[in-house]
Order: sequence, then structure tokens, then C-alpha cells
Amino acid sequence: MAVRRGRAMDMPRGARVRLPGGESDRFGRFTEAIARGMGTPWFIFGLTIFVTVWMGYTYVAEQYGWWRFDSVVLGFTALTLVLSLQASYAAPLILLAQNRQDDRDRVAMEQDRQRAERGLEDTEYLAREIVALRLAVEELASKDFVKQELRALLADLERDEDGAGSPRP
Repeated sequence: MAVRRGRAMDMPRGARVRLPGGESDRFGRFTEAIARGMGTPWFIFGLTIFVTVWMGYTYVAEQYGWWRFDSVVLGFTALTLVLSLQASYAAPLILLAQNRQDDRDRVAMEQDRQRAERGLEDTEYLAREIVALRLAVEELASKDFVKQELRALLADLERDEDGAGSPRP
């Protein structure tokens, strides 16, 4: 039977998807870095400065007849387009970063569950071993029992010496 090359039928479709460049993890790390950067106060501060400078330059350029790339009269159309473009890229990047974080959280939760199961199994094993040791200790002779037996043997030896009068062979 000939082996079919190309798409493997035994793998889910998602597992076969490759991004250009072959390194899907590199792209994921890149998108997470961008999403992480967009979630900082510095990004908001920078965006505020950018919009303020844009609007200020456009207003001053319109007053003095300088070269301008936007219009106050038209409601800053180019600025709106730039911000819309930024938002249209930001939303999917943030969602991708969230999906990757969910996957990492799922893996971490599974590892924590397995670690907890191993800990429980170890604890149960140690509990069984402690019970076995206690049972073994109960079967051992106590100090008082050994003393009593030694006294009885010593008394027997003293009786034998006094009664027989001769040393033992």
C-alpha cells in the first residue's frame, strides 16, 4: 500500500497550520509583546501626546496656510483613519495574546492537578508506612518487658548457682 504524502489525515487541522516563516511561536511572542505594550500607561500617554501634537499641528497649519495632511474642517479625517487602523490591529493582537495566555493557564492548571495527585499519593503512601511501623513497634518488646525478662533470667541463674553449687558446663 502506498503512503500518501501531503496532508496527514490523522492530525487535526489546527495542528497542521503553519505561519509564514515556520516559527508560529515567534509570531505569538511578537503579538504578546505588542499587546503587553498596548496595555501600559506609557502607551496611553504616548498616544495622547501623538493625538495632541497631530491636532495642534493641523490647527496651526490651517491657520497659517502651512502644508497639512489633515483638516480641522473635515473633523480630522486622517487622524480618525489612523486611530481606526491602530484599533483594527490592536483588537486581534490582544485576543491572540489572551488565547495564548489561556493555553498557558490551562497547561499550568493541568500540571498543578498532576502535582496535587502525586502529593496525595505520596501522603497516602507515607500514612500506610507509618501505620505499618506502628504495628511493627507494637510487636517489639518494650523496655519494661526486657527488664522483667532479664531479672527473671538473673534470678534463675542465681537459683541455679545456689542450688547446684557447681558451675555450669
